[in-house]
Amino acid sequence: MDIGIVGLPNVGKSTLFNALTKAGAEVANYPFCTINPQVGVVPVPDRRLAKLGEILQPEKLTQTTIQFIDIAGLVKGASKGEGLGNQFLAHIREVDAICHVVRFFESPNVVHVDGKLNPLADVEIIETELALKDLETVEKRKEKTSKNLKTGKPEYKEEMAELEELAGLLAAGRKPPRTPLVMELQLLTAKPCIYIANMDEEQIQNPESVPMYKEFVEYARGNGNEVIPVSADLEMGLLELDEEERAEYFAALGITYQSGLERVVARSYALLDLITFYTVKGPETRAWTVKRGTKAPQAAGKIHSDMEEGFIKAEVVSFEKLVEIGSFALARDKGEVRVEGKDYEIQDGDVVLFRFKN
Repeated sequence: MDIGIVGLPNVGKSTLFNALTKAGAEVANYPFCTINPQVGVVPVPDRRLAKLGEILQPEKLTQTTIQFIDIAGLVKGASKGEGLGNQFLAHIREVDAICHVVRFFESPNVVHVDGKLNPLADVEIIETELALKDLETVEKRKEKTSKNLKTGKPEYKEEMAELEELAGLLAAGRKPPRTPLVMELQLLTAKPCIYIANMDEEQIQNPESVPMYKEFVEYARGNGNEVIPVSADLEMGLLELDEEERAEYFAALGITYQSGLERVVARSYALLDLITFYTVKGPETRAWTVKRGTKAPQAAGKIHSDMEEGFIKAEVVSFEKLVEIGSFALARDKGEVRVEGKDYEIQDGDVVLFRFKN
């Protein structure tokens, strides 16, 4: 799963990226500090996996991973190439979902590209540029489809009708549905999006009291998106502390602690309809990520292609039942391990032992 971090220059994208990934991207007080996208692969926080590790005591405990990509700041006119916009928009096209960082913090030391703080106006700039680039993509496809209409094939007539509808939606500033054609075109505005409201340490203690925050949340929900308040600076400052020390710090502030990474990952999984299952064979207990609805052979293929091709069956027990009983073997002895075939859809929290032909 690739998550692209986007936004205007100087909103805290690279600081958030560093807080999430500990990757050490350059952070500076000028636009386009980031030119080439920075990439960080991060183990996904997983309390269930940690619990399995406590109970099963494997030699190796392996988390699934998520990849964050810090994409350079976009500016007004990016769709026409301003600020190297075409290059940066191409980077966005490759990601699965977008984390749109929006600045709420005030700082005389960090210039705002427009000279004043206005989260809704900032978001409008980015979303307008994405829509304009998508309009360009749709118009290019219309030109191609128009030529194909001469063949008389009905599929091209249907495609042109959908392209006309998409152009109308984009021109009106509305998000297109995730149809097969939209997915093929890789439209930027159709990508799942999370807004990150980047605040300072004082603001994060009571986001509801921050000017323009409530209006911003209403705007986001109206577009079917969610806002996650995060203090990237604060998270960066706490990187050297362990989880227990961070929790104590946030408790002192009166905040229920959950790291920015945990919140971003949880929401990303929900947006992309992803689930986690676990394998416990041999010395390693490991987490794996698949789309909801993935069938057992394809889930086995995540581990190795030979396992998908030679799939025989899956022995499955729920995370909760395994924790209750204490071991996979004992769960099997108690009749709590189910035997599932090729049509079984892997469920979130399944602990699985795949059987396959070598």
